[in-house]
Amino acid sequence: MDPERAARLDNIRTPRGRYAKGVRRRGEILAVALEVFAQLGEKGALIKEIAERMGMSQAGVLRYFGSREGLLIWTLAERDRLAKERTAQESYTDPISPMAATLRRSGDVAGLVRLYVSMAAASGFPDHPARDFFEVRNGDILIALRAGLTELQLAGRIRPDIDPDAIARLALAAADGIQHQWLIDPTVDMGAVIDTIVALVVVAAPPPEGVRP
Repeated sequence: MDPERAARLDNIRTPRGRYAKGVRRRGEILAVALEVFAQLGEKGALIKEIAERMGMSQAGVLRYFGSREGLLIWTLAERDRLAKERTAQESYTDPISPMAATLRRSGDVAGLVRLYVSMAAASGFPDHPARDFFEVRNGDILIALRAGLTELQLAGRIRPDIDPDAIARLALAAADGIQHQWLIDPTVDMGAVIDTIVALVVVAAPPPEGVRP
């Protein structure tokens, strides 16, 4: 990979701002953007709404993100960051179940689900601005899932003939696909689909010593 592309991808993981005040302001805009996108999705006069709530011009808002697409990508990145913070405070016995919990909470923010599905589809085009973001995001998720699943396999909680990489990709594909299905049919239990994958491939953790199952 050429150095310029490597630096661009690395910047997605750890965004760098020019100065502290700008970073704080960008964070304030993102907090408002999450509220607006949760209500409206990626359609409508979103930038206008965000700007009005912030007491800024639309150009002023976009200056912190480079473009409208940049704002959409940053909003998704902020959603992911908050989801990671929440799951880090919770306890799970496998690396897939946190995805189920996050998807269940996503049912309360349909607009963000629409934004995610729309941008994920658009990232399939090589020249789309979201391409780099999803390449990094999906790559990092797969690395974490593979590591956790390999650990479970070594502990005897996953059959030795199942490839952890295949399970990781199956879980990620299911999480992406079930969000699209949920937008069409809101009665779908997104978390239950991921729970089913866990039930199919992961042996339940034994109870603590001295505790009857």
